[in-house]
Amino acid sequence: MASLDYRSAGVDIDAAEDSKHRIRRHVESTYTAGATGAFGGFGGMFRMPTAASGTGQLLVSSADGVGTKIKVAIEADRHDTVGHCLVNHCTNDILVQGALPLFFLDYVAFGALVPATVEAIVAGVAAGCRENGAALMGGETAEMPGLYTPPDYDLAGFIVGSVEESRVLGASRVQAGDVLVGLASSGLHTNGYSLARRIVSERLKLGVHDPFPGETGSVADVLLRVHRSYLNVMKPVLDHVHAMAHITGGGLPGNLDRVLPATMDAAVDTGTWTIPNTFAVLEDAGEVARAEMFRAFNMGVGMVVIADAEGAAAVCRSAAEQGVAAWEMGRVVPGSGIVKLNGGK
Repeated sequence: MASLDYRSAGVDIDAAEDSKHRIRRHVESTYTAGATGAFGGFGGMFRMPTAASGTGQLLVSSADGVGTKIKVAIEADRHDTVGHCLVNHCTNDILVQGALPLFFLDYVAFGALVPATVEAIVAGVAAGCRENGAALMGGETAEMPGLYTPPDYDLAGFIVGSVEESRVLGASRVQAGDVLVGLASSGLHTNGYSLARRIVSERLKLGVHDPFPGETGSVADVLLRVHRSYLNVMKPVLDHVHAMAHITGGGLPGNLDRVLPATMDAAVDTGTWTIPNTFAVLEDAGEVARAEMFRAFNMGVGMVVIADAEGAAAVCRSAAEQGVAAWEMGRVVPGSGIVKLNGGK
């Protein structure tokens, strides 16, 4: 009887070593002043930040994935954007509390490890880390035959940031009369892909390399657009902001309510912006009800900022400087902690 080894069981240690060598330069390109230690350690080390005001520094953490957007990347054999999406998504999640990123970790799991794919994914993660000033301090690349069927893989990320305790944003700062400012998304971001993929494949009968209706690029170009980070827009104006909501799964109704006091509502005028073509195509082809569209997708709004009138103007100016569309989309009004959508069709 022939002897067995790990490779015959579906795990290629040589491919894992190749992957580590390939990603080293990408990881090291993200190291910031707080990063300590060398690549390849069992744990990443990072110096604790010090609060400038002496009021105390809070660490803020979050974890997320990119969902079935990965299936589009696999079908298109284009793996360098989903990692970037992952970092930007996690950055936005802690930004809403006023936190700035410190470091990031990633997890990639394969049925059969492909070093070139690992490198492309981590290159995207590294690009996101550089954009957001986060050090890529570690991660895990797992090969699990029998659990994932090649070429499928999964991807998750973990971020840690910090904010001075006196500068934490949230519902406690929100006041009646505050302005709601919408910041434009760059596309679907990382939510709604199970529905979007079904509409594209079953109703539109399109593959990833076919032109997307009404767009200059292919289905892959449109669906793999990088999830926008709002850090560079918001960092200069955080002191003018009361709260923010990152518009992810659940859309505007399921995210904006998370930063409302129990005695106030968000009155959103959906007629203040034009729904982008990508969402209009999906809505029409899928015959999706407008209310369901607003629950499944961001509908062109990637972040909602809540501020007084002066702060709202500052946010709009900062967004313009960064080339991001921003507009007043409603107000905070007395109520019971719900999001009211009105206007539009």
